[in-house]
Amino acid sequence: MAAESGRVVTEEQEELPASGGITHAHHAHTRSQSHIQFQPLTHTTQWQAPRSLAHTRSHSHTHFNTPSHTQSQKYGCRLTHSLSAMTKGEKGAQGSAGKLIKPTEPLFPKTPEQTVLGHKLTLCSKLCFAIGGAPKEVAASATAFFLQIYLLDIAQINAFQASMVLFIGKAWGAVTDPIVGFFITKSRWTKIGRLMPWMVGCTPFLVVSYFYLWFVPPFISGRFLWYLGFYCLYQTLITCFHVPYSALTMFLSTDQKERDSATAYRMTMEVLGTLVGAAIQGQIVASAHTLKHCPTHNMSAGYLSNSSGTEIVKSLVRSQDYLSHSKEVYMIAAGVIGGVFLICTLVMFLGVKERDDPYAPRTEKPIPFYQGFILVMRHGPYLTLTAAFLFITVAIQLVQSNFVLFCTYAADLRDHFQNIVLTILVSAVISIPLWQWFLQRFGKKTAAFCGITWIMPFTLMLVFIPNVVVAYVVAVSSGLSVAASLLLPWSMLPDVVDDFRLANPYSKGHEAIFYSFYVFFTKFAAGISLGVSTLCLEFAGYDTGACKQPAPVVYTLKLLIGAAPVAFIVTGLMILLLYPISEDVRLRNKVCLDELRKQSIGSRTMEDLSNV
Repeated sequence: MAAESGRVVTEEQEELPASGGITHAHHAHTRSQSHIQFQPLTHTTQWQAPRSLAHTRSHSHTHFNTPSHTQSQKYGCRLTHSLSAMTKGEKGAQGSAGKLIKPTEPLFPKTPEQTVLGHKLTLCSKLCFAIGGAPKEVAASATAFFLQIYLLDIAQINAFQASMVLFIGKAWGAVTDPIVGFFITKSRWTKIGRLMPWMVGCTPFLVVSYFYLWFVPPFISGRFLWYLGFYCLYQTLITCFHVPYSALTMFLSTDQKERDSATAYRMTMEVLGTLVGAAIQGQIVASAHTLKHCPTHNMSAGYLSNSSGTEIVKSLVRSQDYLSHSKEVYMIAAGVIGGVFLICTLVMFLGVKERDDPYAPRTEKPIPFYQGFILVMRHGPYLTLTAAFLFITVAIQLVQSNFVLFCTYAADLRDHFQNIVLTILVSAVISIPLWQWFLQRFGKKTAAFCGITWIMPFTLMLVFIPNVVVAYVVAVSSGLSVAASLLLPWSMLPDVVDDFRLANPYSKGHEAIFYSFYVFFTKFAAGISLGVSTLCLEFAGYDTGACKQPAPVVYTLKLLIGAAPVAFIVTGLMILLLYPISEDVRLRNKVCLDELRKQSIGSRTMEDLSNV
């Protein structure tokens, strides 16, 4: 091969004065362009006209079949896309071949960007990126575990109104996801990036809306509209933060390992944020849900008719005092979480640098949003992954939202629920590094199956054996599955985006569509499940503010914690069987994308050469 290359160089030097040789090289490249087998470009510090022509002529005819240990030959990346930009660049190089260039003068100096395809992230950058996602999970943890019981027992709206607040709020948040994704795709790059202004700008308003979500207004008749309005506003603003933050993963580095590492840091910090949110909310408001404020019997009509006036007055005064105390502790918790949100967003802003992919193939004209949406929705791996984790997310959401009610009214664990929640989240935080190692060792799809199936037998165990010891055992085991359900979808979604980029190399800038619609589908499904579960409690006869619920409510809570999540998880895992991106496919995509980026570097350098 070396001899052949030298022979081509000799021929090129002899044919340089004649234009026919150049024309022949161009035709030879045109004939063979449809079956190019990419190899990594060899970058030299000096660009000379004879060598560039020799490379142009010989590259179109050569298939590199010599033994090598590189990944690109191991996976045999063969692309059939029409590389118009590369052809354009090589034509420019051929057209400029007649210009005389000093052989010892470098035409283009070698730059780090031409040799380092994947930007390596520092530990500080990964931590700051991860800290930016923590406050969203702090707030989400508080609302997931406590908003339902807060609306029923503290704000004291009926179960139907509470179900409407939860469902409409979640559905509204889901609708805003693609809308925000659309506006993000239309946003221009600024000095701080394209995504960062969204996150920084919405944070102050997000904190205010979150605080008023936990405030009980003095009027009673309009409380339903109060909570519905502020919950929809909160969902809108959290979408303006979460969609760009999720898409930011693709703009940290082009290296899959760096993105996976940043995602692992992010998931660890988000689970830690969930833990902090549950700890702050649970420990501060725990006194609002203990037995101290409950009389011996519920304040029913029978109790009132059989009690003296003094006992009734004392019971009402005691209940009002504890209700006022409950309102205060919920507002304190909301203020603390709002402060955490501001601090973490500031840390992310100061420590994270948003970067566009400098090596992606250039596009002549931006693709409209609706065409990008159609391309994304036709991408099979994306639809499979979204559908699978939609059902899995609904299952986890059902357990989260009904767990406090289950411990309070169905398992007689109201004095332990905050510690059980903390145990689940501590287990999840500790197991995130375990799952990161597992997915690197055995693959992401295998990790998803092993991690998520783990929760099913333990939730059923808690339903049938509701005692303290079993509850803590279930908490430790469930934390493993919670960690897997949080880590795996966000680790697999960048692989889907890479697969899409490989299938559509000139369709760029659709990352926000992938992430916004993934959040849209999962959030909409979670909203429906929350609304339906609260309606089930209404139909079962949930008594707002009561210290003990009737038997149908207890039975309904057991179904919502046990049978329903298991059914959703089984459905999601069956869909996940169809997910086509295995570890071999993922590594092949990585190699092919690296080759596309290297070809893009070569084509841009040739364009610059032709301009000179």
